Amino acid sequence: MSTTPDSVPLDSPLDSPLERDVHAALATVIDPELRRPITELGMVDGVEISAAGQVRITVLLTIAGCPLRGTITADCEAALFAVPGVAAVEVELKVMTQQQRDALKEQLRGAGGQRGIPFNQPGSLTKVYAVASGKGGVGKSSVTVNLACALAAQGLRVGIVDADVYGFSVPALMGITQSPTRVDDMILPPVAYGVKVISIGMFVTGNQPVAWRGPMLHRALEQFLTDVYFGDLDALFLDLPPGTGDIAISVAQLLPKAQILVVTTPQAAAADVAERAGAIATQTGQSVAGVVENMSYLELPDGARMELFGSGGGAVLAERLSATVGTGVPLLGQIPLDILLREGGDAGVPLVLGRPETPAAVALLEIAGKLAAVPRGLTGMSLGLQPR
Repeated sequence: MSTTPDSVPLDSPLDSPLERDVHAALATVIDPELRRPITELGMVDGVEISAAGQVRITVLLTIAGCPLRGTITADCEAALFAVPGVAAVEVELKVMTQQQRDALKEQLRGAGGQRGIPFNQPGSLTKVYAVASGKGGVGKSSVTVNLACALAAQGLRVGIVDADVYGFSVPALMGITQSPTRVDDMILPPVAYGVKVISIGMFVTGNQPVAWRGPMLHRALEQFLTDVYFGDLDALFLDLPPGTGDIAISVAQLLPKAQILVVTTPQAAAADVAERAGAIATQTGQSVAGVVENMSYLELPDGARMELFGSGGGAVLAERLSATVGTGVPLLGQIPLDILLREGGDAGVPLVLGRPETPAAVALLEIAGKLAAVPRGLTGMSLGLQPR
């Protein structure tokens, strides 16, 4: 019996059950960056199967320095060894040619591989949330990360753009140390907890400050939205810097359909400042998705609540914004103070995943549930229907 693998062309009929099972197993291997099967992406360049059950496959990487080559190899081996009859597995990694990369980019971006903001396309159903606050220190980034991870845990496709260029913190809160992968002019964002994330913090060295003026901020945000491949998302969160400065204006210009999600604390003064962050919708034509009140209270061991920062700020803010924008703005939830929320952020493990039973995590999960319950809209979409 020959032990030399016989090549099975990818487009040839699969005659034996083992061949069919091997190809089916490879279709379950998901590229860790593109989040699609490697067979669908044209990354499987060859499959050889011997009569003795030895399988040798060739996988094409997008670039030579692919940071997740080890993950791809391990996932392929695990999928193939799970196939009955497979005795040995060899995974050979090669690099795509320029022509193959161009074909991949065209497949991902659509015909012509044209750059643009996909979330503005007529067929896009992505719900875009611009998470804003009147001032810093209200936990806006922690809320953003936990809401995104909560939705991803429900099976939704979620992305985060860390638009707080001066005070970026999302990579640390998500435990991301990996740099994005660049495929020519296309950037593949790192993925953590099922969420695709891009941040200027992934492009600076150490704790180097970013000192840019308005036009540079606008260009950076535009590049994140055009060059970064997020794929078809159910929800995209933008963690905005505090206030109503350059980035808030750029978001309104680049993503006119984005909904503003305002984060505040219960303190009356904080609600006054946060009102400005939401009221910008009257000038930009955006809508306000709702208000999230963070640090609402501290739950004591005896079950009593200590309201360290006052009370009622979130409800007052929602009421004021409703009057300002002319439509109902809900108070989506009140998140209590919890030391575990801070510890989870320091450890890079969002609270909704690490300790979902805690009061703060429960509140965040409820807010995420309300956002998920809002259907992806069809407003402005062509349904391809014609009168008869």
